[in-house]
Amino acid sequence: MTHPIYAISDIHGQIEMLEDALSLIETDGGPDASIVFLGDYVDRGADSKAVIERLIQGKAAGKPWRFLKGNHDRMFEWFMEPVPRHDPYLLVGYHWLHERLGGTTTLASYSVEANETRRLFNVHEDVLVAVPKSHQRFLQDCEISVTHGPLFFCHAGVRPGVRLMDQTEADLVWIRDEFSNDPRDHGALIIHGHTPVKAPFHAGNHVNLDTGAGYGKPLTAAVFDGKTVNVLTKTGRQPLRPA
Repeated sequence: MTHPIYAISDIHGQIEMLEDALSLIETDGGPDASIVFLGDYVDRGADSKAVIERLIQGKAAGKPWRFLKGNHDRMFEWFMEPVPRHDPYLLVGYHWLHERLGGTTTLASYSVEANETRRLFNVHEDVLVAVPKSHQRFLQDCEISVTHGPLFFCHAGVRPGVRLMDQTEADLVWIRDEFSNDPRDHGALIIHGHTPVKAPFHAGNHVNLDTGAGYGKPLTAAVFDGKTVNVLTKTGRQPLRPA
């Protein structure tokens, strides 16, 4: 028998939304509820630094929280390597500091300016000073997937036809249509975010919890009892059934 487990997806620098979601979870499951955070803690929202700090505090307090790595978290982590690394899964012409990806907003939360008048190496130097080592370690230590009974948690999805134990990091943090459009049983119910939807969506073989917080839309928290899914609201649990 599995115990209830909670999930929050794609926070994207929205600290107030995160606090609201944590409050809903505590009301439903108590202060020691198990939570899987599905990644994309940074970019787009104004408070990426505060989000990471809040998660670190929970981890330090011994909360039973698990942290998955999203593609945006990986881009931030890679930018802080000795030589900033470019993610090859981005479209041609895109990079982490592109206006559509939100890296500049993340850096602004650490009081680092990254505009078109600055050299990349100067921005990189400032970032290594401004971002606490604890935040860098947090990103490095994020997991790629979590299995809990009949559930498989990851950021983006899985490669259909590939065993869960054989999934690649790139697919787990980046995959979209090849996964979302495939009706096959993947060997577990896949819980993910990454691809924004208007409302939490249960496809039968996967559950998408990314409801667009990075664009100012609601942040979703859900609870799983085995394969039974409920979305948490201010008025209590709301069942989420396969479409």
